[in-house]
Amino acid sequence: MMREIRYGLAALRRRPLLGLVGWSVPEALPAALSGVAIARAVDDGFLAGRPVVGLLWLAGFMVASAIGAVGSRFVFRRLGELVEPMRDDLVSRVAGGALLGAVAGRPESGALARLTRQVETVRDTYAGLILIVRGFLVAVVGVAIGLLSVAPVVALLILPTFLLGFGLFLGTLGMAAARQRAAVLADERLAASATAVLGGIRDVFATGTEEHAAGLVARSIDEQAAAERALAWVSALRTLCFAVGGWLPLLTLLFAGPWLVRQGLTAGAIMGGLTYVLFGLQPALRNVISGLGGSGLRFVVTLGRILDACVPPHTAPRPAEPPRRHDLELRGVTFAYGPHAEPVLHNLNLSVPEGDHLAIVGPSGIGKSTLAGLLCGLLRPVGGVVDVGGVPAADLAPDRLAGIRVLIPQEAYVFAGTVWDNLTYLHPSASPEQVRAAAAAVGAEALVDRLGGDRAELVPAELSAGERQLLALVRAYLAPAPLAVLDEATCHLDPAAERRAEEAFAARPGTLIVIAHRVSSALRARRVLVLDGSTAVVGDHATLRSTSPLYRELLGHWQLEPAPAPG
Repeated sequence: MMREIRYGLAALRRRPLLGLVGWSVPEALPAALSGVAIARAVDDGFLAGRPVVGLLWLAGFMVASAIGAVGSRFVFRRLGELVEPMRDDLVSRVAGGALLGAVAGRPESGALARLTRQVETVRDTYAGLILIVRGFLVAVVGVAIGLLSVAPVVALLILPTFLLGFGLFLGTLGMAAARQRAAVLADERLAASATAVLGGIRDVFATGTEEHAAGLVARSIDEQAAAERALAWVSALRTLCFAVGGWLPLLTLLFAGPWLVRQGLTAGAIMGGLTYVLFGLQPALRNVISGLGGSGLRFVVTLGRILDACVPPHTAPRPAEPPRRHDLELRGVTFAYGPHAEPVLHNLNLSVPEGDHLAIVGPSGIGKSTLAGLLCGLLRPVGGVVDVGGVPAADLAPDRLAGIRVLIPQEAYVFAGTVWDNLTYLHPSASPEQVRAAAAAVGAEALVDRLGGDRAELVPAELSAGERQLLALVRAYLAPAPLAVLDEATCHLDPAAERRAEEAFAARPGTLIVIAHRVSSALRARRVLVLDGSTAVVGDHATLRSTSPLYRELLGHWQLEPAPAPG
C-alpha cells in the first residue's frame, strides 16, 4: 500500500497544489465560524434579550458560508490540474508496457482494460481522495481554530477523543487494503474456475464427474465468501472508529456540561462546542472514513494492479549496444501465431554472412514472410534465438534495429506528400544527387519524371501497385541500413524491371535477402533457402536442383507461369 501512496503523493504538482490550498482557506471560514457564531448569537444576542444581535451573528455565518462556496468553486477548477497529469502518466505507463510486451513477443489482453476502465477508476478515485482529504483537513483546522476561540477547555475535551478515533481508523487501512486485494483475487479465481467448469459442462455430464466439478467451484466459492466475511469485519471496525471519534467527543462534552458551567462557561459556549462536533467533526470523520475506506481502497488496489503490470521507463532493461557487424544467425528458431497454433517454423537453423545474397523459396503459406519478419525483428520467436552481429535481436532497441535493416513488403506503402518526402523518408539527409542515383539504379527515374519530379505532390490512390513498389524500392535503396529484405517487393513489376531492381540491390553494399516469387530471383541469388514446412535446405542453385525435389518442383512451376503485365 505504501508504494501506491508514494505514487499518489509524487503525482501532486506543486503549483496546482498551492492553488488548491490557497482556495481552501476561504472554504475553512464556515467551519471555523459556525460554533463562534452560535455561541455569540446565544450569549450576546438571544439570552441577553437582544435578538437583533443574535440574528446579525447568524447572518455573518451565512456570509462566511457564501465565501466558502466561492472557494469551493475555485478548488474544483484546480482539481483537474492535479489529476490529469497523473492520468496521463498512467496512460503512458500502460501503453508503453503493452507495446514493450508486444515487441518482446509477450502480448497481453489485459492492457485494454487497464487503459480504459482501470485508469479511469484510478483517476476518479484519486480526484475524490484529494477532495475528501482536503475537506477533512479544512474542517478539522477550522474547528480547532473555532474551539480555541470559543473556549480552549472545550477543545481539550473534544479534540483528543476525535483524533483517537481517526488514528484507530488509519490503523485499519493496511489490513483493509490487504483484505480488499484478497477479495478481488478470490473473485477472479472464482470467475476462472466457474468459467472452466461451465465451458466443459457437456464433458462433465458425459463423464459423470459432476461432484468433482462442483468441488472445484465450491473451493473457490468458500475462498470468496471467507474474503467477503473478512471485509465485513473491517466495516465493523470502521463503525467502532466512528463511534470513538464522532460520538465519544459529544458524550464527553455533555457529561462535562455541569462541570463547565461551574467553571464559568456560558451556555452559548457549550452550544458552540456541540455545533462544532455535530456539524464539523462528525461529518468530516464520516466522509473521510467512507471515502478512504471505499474509494481509497479501490484506488490502492487498482493502482497496484496497474503498477504491477507496467514497468516504468527508468526500470526497463537497457537495450543492447548496436552490433559492430551485421551477419545473421538463427539457432533453433520456432514460431507460431498463438499458444495453441501449429508452428509455422520449427527448430530452424540458418546463417547469413554479411554481404550475402540469399533467396528464400517455398510454397505459398509455408512461412517465407514469417521468416522475413523474424529476420527483421518484427516478430519474436517462441523458441530459439535470432542474432544480428552476435547480439540477440530481441535485446536491440527498435530505433537501433531500424538502423540495421530495411524491409519492403509485397504491398508497398506510399503516403500523401511529395515524391521527395516518400523517397527520403528513411534517409532525410540524402542529397539530390543521391536520390537521382538511387532512382536511376532501381529503374524509377522515368516514373519520377512522369510524376513531375521529386518535388511533385503524390496522390497514392492514383498510382498502380507496380509504381508504388518502384518508389518503395528507391526509398529502401537510399536507406543506410546494411540489411535489405525484399518480401516479394517486385511481384507487380515485369521481369525486366524486377531484374534491374534486384541487381541494383545486389550491387548495393550490405546483405540482400529476397523472398522469391519467380525463378529468376533464385537464379540471381548466391544461395537459396528452400522451406517445405518440416525441413529447410540451403545451398546454391545447382546443388539444390540435384538434391531438393521441392526446389525442382518449384522451378517447373515457375517456368510454366506466364509473365505478368508491366506495373
